[in-house]
Amino acid sequence: MERILVSSCLVGRPVRYDGAAKPVQGALVERWRAEGRLVPFCPEVSGGLAVPRPPAEIVGGDGGAVLDGTARVVTDAGADVTAEFLRGARLALAAAERSGARIALLKEGSPSCGSGRVYDGTFTGAPVPGAGVTTALLRRAGVSVFGEDDLDAVQELLTALEQTS
Repeated sequence: MERILVSSCLVGRPVRYDGAAKPVQGALVERWRAEGRLVPFCPEVSGGLAVPRPPAEIVGGDGGAVLDGTARVVTDAGADVTAEFLRGARLALAAAERSGARIALLKEGSPSCGSGRVYDGTFTGAPVPGAGVTTALLRRAGVSVFGEDDLDAVQELLTALEQTS
Protein backbone atom coordinates (compact mmCIF):
# COMPACT_ATOMS: atom_id res chain seq x y z
CA MET A 1 0.00 0.00 0.00
CA GLU A 2 1.33 3.41 -0.98
CA ARG A 3 1.77 5.91 1.85
CA ILE A 4 1.38 9.69 1.66
CA LEU A 5 3.55 12.06 3.71
CA VAL A 6 1.10 14.82 4.67
CA SER A 7 1.52 18.21 6.33
CA SER A 8 0.24 17.81 9.88
CA CYS A 9 -1.82 20.99 9.61
CA LEU A 10 -3.78 19.44 6.71
CA VAL A 11 -5.00 16.62 8.97
CA GLY A 12 -6.12 18.98 11.73
CA ARG A 13 -3.05 19.36 13.91
CA PRO A 14 -2.55 22.98 15.11
CA VAL A 15 1.10 23.33 14.04
CA ARG A 16 1.05 26.33 11.70
CA TYR A 17 3.08 29.40 12.62
CA ASP A 18 -0.09 31.02 13.99
CA GLY A 19 -1.04 27.98 16.06
CA ALA A 20 -3.84 26.98 13.70
CA ALA A 21 -4.57 23.98 11.54
CA LYS A 22 -5.78 24.06 7.93
CA PRO A 23 -7.55 20.71 7.63
CA VAL A 24 -8.40 19.43 4.19
CA GLN A 25 -11.88 17.94 3.99
CA GLY A 26 -13.25 15.48 1.53
CA ALA A 27 -13.92 11.89 0.69
CA LEU A 28 -10.42 11.20 -0.66
CA VAL A 29 -8.63 12.40 2.46
CA GLU A 30 -11.04 10.50 4.69
CA ARG A 31 -10.55 7.35 2.64
CA TRP A 32 -6.74 7.68 2.78
CA ARG A 33 -6.96 8.23 6.54
CA ALA A 34 -9.19 5.15 6.99
CA GLU A 35 -6.82 3.09 4.85
CA GLY A 36 -3.86 4.11 7.02
CA ARG A 37 -2.03 5.80 4.14
CA LEU A 38 -1.36 9.17 5.80
CA VAL A 39 1.96 9.88 7.50
CA PRO A 40 1.47 13.27 9.23
CA PHE A 41 4.60 15.37 9.59
CA CYS A 42 5.44 19.02 10.30
CA PRO A 43 8.96 19.91 9.18
CA GLU A 44 8.98 23.26 10.96
CA VAL A 45 8.08 21.83 14.37
CA SER A 46 10.35 18.82 13.81
CA GLY A 47 13.14 21.21 12.85
CA GLY A 48 12.91 22.88 16.26
CA LEU A 49 10.49 25.77 15.82
CA ALA A 50 7.75 26.50 18.35
CA VAL A 51 3.99 26.81 17.91
CA PRO A 52 3.06 29.57 17.60
CA ARG A 53 6.13 31.10 15.98
CA PRO A 54 6.93 34.23 14.01
CA PRO A 55 6.04 34.03 10.32
CA ALA A 56 8.98 33.18 8.06
CA GLU A 57 9.67 33.60 4.37
CA ILE A 58 12.45 32.67 1.98
CA VAL A 59 14.71 35.56 1.01
CA GLY A 60 16.76 35.31 -2.17
CA GLY A 61 14.97 32.50 -4.01
CA ASP A 62 12.95 29.42 -3.15
CA GLY A 63 13.54 26.16 -1.31
CA GLY A 64 15.94 24.89 -3.94
CA ALA A 65 18.08 27.97 -3.46
CA VAL A 66 18.02 27.42 0.32
CA LEU A 67 19.24 23.84 -0.23
CA ASP A 68 21.98 25.19 -2.50
CA GLY A 69 23.02 27.78 0.10
CA THR A 70 22.12 30.84 -1.99
CA ALA A 71 18.93 31.84 -0.13
CA ARG A 72 17.85 31.79 3.50
CA VAL A 73 14.70 31.63 5.59
CA VAL A 74 14.07 34.54 7.93
CA THR A 75 11.31 35.63 10.29
CA ASP A 76 9.46 38.91 9.94
CA ALA A 77 11.80 40.27 12.66
CA GLY A 78 14.86 39.27 10.64
CA ALA A 79 15.94 36.18 12.61
CA ASP A 80 17.61 33.56 10.42
CA VAL A 81 15.80 30.21 10.81
CA THR A 82 17.40 28.52 7.82
CA ALA A 83 19.02 25.81 9.96
CA GLU A 84 15.67 24.81 11.47
CA PHE A 85 14.04 24.64 8.03
CA LEU A 86 16.89 22.51 6.66
CA ARG A 87 16.75 20.19 9.68
CA GLY A 88 12.98 19.83 9.29
CA ALA A 89 13.33 19.07 5.58
CA ARG A 90 15.90 16.35 6.27
CA LEU A 91 13.64 14.83 8.93
CA ALA A 92 10.67 14.92 6.55
CA LEU A 93 12.71 13.06 3.94
CA ALA A 94 13.72 10.51 6.58
CA ALA A 95 10.04 10.03 7.53
CA ALA A 96 9.12 9.52 3.87
CA GLU A 97 11.92 6.99 3.45
CA ARG A 98 11.00 5.10 6.66
CA SER A 99 7.33 4.86 5.66
CA GLY A 100 8.00 4.20 1.98
CA ALA A 101 6.04 7.30 0.95
CA ARG A 102 6.66 8.27 -2.66
CA ILE A 103 3.97 10.96 -2.53
CA ALA A 104 3.65 14.04 -0.31
CA LEU A 105 0.60 16.25 0.22
CA LEU A 106 1.84 19.53 1.64
CA LYS A 107 0.53 23.02 2.52
CA GLU A 108 0.75 25.39 -0.42
CA GLY A 109 2.48 28.73 0.20
CA SER A 110 4.51 27.52 3.17
CA PRO A 111 8.27 28.23 3.18
CA SER A 112 8.68 24.54 4.02
CA CYS A 113 5.86 22.87 2.17
CA GLY A 114 4.82 25.10 -0.75
CA SER A 115 4.77 23.03 -3.93
CA GLY A 116 3.98 25.65 -6.55
CA ARG A 117 4.30 28.96 -4.76
CA VAL A 118 5.96 30.59 -1.77
CA TYR A 119 6.02 34.19 -0.61
CA ASP A 120 8.59 36.63 -1.94
CA GLY A 121 10.48 37.35 1.30
CA THR A 122 9.06 40.85 1.81
CA PHE A 123 6.26 39.87 4.22
CA THR A 124 3.76 41.74 2.07
CA GLY A 125 1.76 38.64 1.11
CA ALA A 126 3.13 38.62 -2.44
CA PRO A 127 3.28 35.06 -3.79
CA VAL A 128 5.91 33.95 -6.28
CA PRO A 129 6.32 30.67 -8.15
CA GLY A 130 8.58 28.27 -6.32
CA ALA A 131 8.86 25.45 -3.83
CA GLY A 132 9.44 25.38 -0.10
CA VAL A 133 12.56 23.88 1.46
CA THR A 134 11.00 20.51 2.33
CA THR A 135 9.30 20.24 -1.04
CA ALA A 136 12.57 20.94 -2.85
CA LEU A 137 14.43 18.28 -0.87
CA LEU A 138 11.66 15.69 -1.29
CA ARG A 139 11.52 16.31 -5.04
CA ARG A 140 15.29 15.96 -5.34
CA ALA A 141 14.89 12.57 -3.67
CA GLY A 142 12.20 11.50 -6.14
CA VAL A 143 9.11 12.07 -3.99
CA SER A 144 6.14 13.54 -5.91
CA VAL A 145 4.83 16.59 -4.02
CA PHE A 146 1.34 18.08 -4.33
CA GLY A 147 -0.50 20.98 -2.71
CA GLU A 148 -3.76 20.55 -0.83
CA ASP A 149 -5.82 21.52 -3.88
CA ASP A 150 -4.42 18.64 -5.96
CA LEU A 151 -6.19 15.69 -4.31
CA ASP A 152 -7.37 14.23 -7.61
CA ALA A 153 -3.80 14.26 -8.95
CA VAL A 154 -2.61 12.50 -5.78
CA GLN A 155 -5.26 9.82 -6.30
CA GLU A 156 -4.27 9.40 -9.96
CA LEU A 157 -0.64 8.86 -8.98
CA LEU A 158 -1.62 6.48 -6.17
CA THR A 159 -3.61 4.41 -8.62
CA ALA A 160 -0.79 4.38 -11.17
CA LEU A 161 1.83 3.42 -8.58
CA GLU A 162 -0.28 0.60 -7.22
CA GLN A 163 -1.00 -0.77 -10.68
CA THR A 164 2.73 -1.04 -11.38
CA SER A 165 3.62 -2.54 -8.00
